[in-house]
Formats: sequence, C-alpha cells, structure tokens
Amino acid sequence: MTDLISYAKEIIDKSKSIVVLTGAGISKDSGIPTFRGEDGLWKQYSPQELANPDAFFRNPKLVWQWYNWRRELISKAKPNPGHLALHKLELIKEEFLLITQNVDGLHSKAGNRKLIEFHGNIWKEKCVQCDFKRYNEVIYKEDDLPPACPVCGSLIRPDIVWFGEAVPFENIQKSFEALSRCDTMLSVGTSGVVYPAAALVEYAVKTAKKVIEINYERTPFSDFVDVSIQERASVLLPRLIE
Repeated sequence: MTDLISYAKEIIDKSKSIVVLTGAGISKDSGIPTFRGEDGLWKQYSPQELANPDAFFRNPKLVWQWYNWRRELISKAKPNPGHLALHKLELIKEEFLLITQNVDGLHSKAGNRKLIEFHGNIWKEKCVQCDFKRYNEVIYKEDDLPPACPVCGSLIRPDIVWFGEAVPFENIQKSFEALSRCDTMLSVGTSGVVYPAAALVEYAVKTAKKVIEINYERTPFSDFVDVSIQERASVLLPRLIE
C-alpha cells in the first residue's frame, strides 16, 4: 500500500487541475450514517422508502420526522480530517472543483467554496407549489411537522434530489465541464453505483484522466482507475495532501 500512496501523492502533486467527487464514505467518520448498510436504516424504513416524492405526498410528516432525525445527527457532526484535507487541496490548486453527493453541508463547514452539492443540501427547503426557497438550520418540533410554506401555505419539502428525481441540469453540466478540463480526478468515499454521479468517474476513466479512488470497499471502477486504495478517507486524504 505504501507504493500506491506514494504514487497517488505524486499524481496529486503534479496535477494542475483537479476534480474531486465525494460520497457518504467521507462523512461516515463524522458520525453520519451511510445510506447503504444497517446504519442507514431508520426505524424499519430504508432511505429508498422515504426519500422519494410518492412517500412524501403519502405521509409528509413521516418523511419530515426522518429528515428531522438526520438534521439532528448532522447538527452535531463536524468536518473530519478528510474534509479538511480537501479544503487544503482547494487552496493549493488554482483549478479545483469539489462535487459532493452528500447533503450534509460538511464540505462547506470545512471551508470549501469551489463546490457543487450534486444532490442538494439538507438545510435547504422549498415549497412544492410556488417558488419559495430558504436555508433553514432548524430541527422542527413534532407539532410543527410537516412545515407549511409562509407564502402560499402548501407543503415545504427538503430541497434534495430524491430517488426518481433528476439531478439539476446545471449541476451535471458544470461537473462535466470541469472534468473535461482537469487532468486528475479523485473519487472519495463513493460506491460508484449511483448515477448520474457514477458517470463522472466513468467519463474520467474513458477520457484518460488520472483517477485516484479512495474507498473503504472496492467499487465497479476499482480495476480501471490508476490508483485504488481501500482506506478511510479521513485517514488517507491528510497523508496525500500535505
């Protein structure tokens, strides 16, 4: 593994333009459960059962109870050394973009500003009927669920891309534009099975970018990237970005 780490560090050091894609694995060491595995379950529900429009319109209070629980966990979480290392990388590299699949906002708290929150942010809310949107770091009281729009009185929902919904075109466009210009991609803590985010790694591999994968488990791309290291991002990233 030492040789792999040295090679990955050499790639990063020589890179002039870097795009980073992060997934749930980078936030796990901050105490935030991942979607996959037993720690992703809430009561008897899986995320797929709750994070979709049908579930919300069937039972908006239940869905908001789950998001309230997640907000409470996230409110106690702090950026870990992996998040902080990526902030440092942004300061080092003039051409840099961080694309995250996570909705926890920890990259912003770590200081990253060249950032695309691919699937939204758990603290952002929007009305299902009108154009009202807001950033709202509130953990709701039970009696206030589900929240109502202060403009039109309709339901307020988390401003997050749910299962069955399309990622905003602007997020996809800016991500691929940055990838087309970069020379190196880091894929960190992401399973490589959720599209369209996984298509970013696929594109980087097919266009002969240098690709470094850091994930606790192997992914569908592990055999095709330049470097694949099975390690926690919070442990490895600080070693690579000095």
